[in-house]
Amino acid sequence: DDWFAMASRTQAVQPHWITPLVTVTPRLEQEVRYDQSFQSAQNGLAIDNFGGGKGIELIPEQHTEVIVGIPGFLKRNIPRNTDGFGDWPFLIKYRLLAANEDNGNYIVTAFMGFSVPTGSNVNGAGHAIFTPTLAFGKGFGDFDFQSTVGVALPSGGLDRLGLPVIYNTALQYRVFKYFWPEVETNYTWQSYGEKTGHNVLYLTPGIVIGRIPLHERVGLTFGAGCQIAVTKYRGYNHNVVLTARIPF
Repeated sequence: DDWFAMASRTQAVQPHWITPLVTVTPRLEQEVRYDQSFQSAQNGLAIDNFGGGKGIELIPEQHTEVIVGIPGFLKRNIPRNTDGFGDWPFLIKYRLLAANEDNGNYIVTAFMGFSVPTGSNVNGAGHAIFTPTLAFGKGFGDFDFQSTVGVALPSGGLDRLGLPVIYNTALQYRVFKYFWPEVETNYTWQSYGEKTGHNVLYLTPGIVIGRIPLHERVGLTFGAGCQIAVTKYRGYNHNVVLTARIPF
C-alpha cells in the first residue's frame, strides 16, 4: 500500500501524457510491456522481433524508474538458422524537473541505459553498450512533444559499432480522452567508426490508445505504427510496430 501510494504521488506531479510507440518517455511509469515489430529491408531480409526488449517498469522511489527488459527473440527469413535472442537491456531514469498540467506541463529526465551482451552472434552486439540520455517534454493543452537525445557507448568493437548519436521526438495530440495519434522522428547520426557521417531517419506515424481502466490501478494501453525510412542509409525500409501495456 505504501509503495502504490508513493508511486501515485510521484505520477501526480508530472504530465499525464501517453508513452509513445518508439520514443522513451521522460515520464516515470509502472507497467508491464510487450512490443512486436516486423522489419522489411532492401535485400529481401525480413526480421520479426518478439518482445522488442521491453519488460517491466517500476518506480522504486519518488524520482526514479527502473526498467528491466526481456531480450527480444529475432526471427529472420534469411539466412537460415540465424534466429535467436538479442542482448539483455536495462534502463534507469532519474526525473530532474516536472510539473503537471496545472503547473506548467513539462518534464526533464536523465536516463542511463545499458545492455548485457547475451545475444547470439548474429542478433547481439557482442559488447556491453551504455547509453546516457537526456529526455524532455512539454505540453500545450491536448498537444505534447516528448524528445530524447543520447549517445551509445560500446565497451569494445568501436570500428564496427561506432558511437551513434540518437535523437527521437514524438508529437502527440489527444482525442476523445483515450486516443493519442502521433508522429515520431527517429534519427541516428554515426559519429565514429566505419560508418562515420551516416544519417538514418525514420518517420513513424501511429496511434496509441489508453490508459483504459480495468480494475483499481490496473489499466490497458495498446498501439500500432509504422517506421518509414526517408534517408539513403537505413537499417530497413519499413518496420511495423505493435505495443501492448498493462500500467499499474
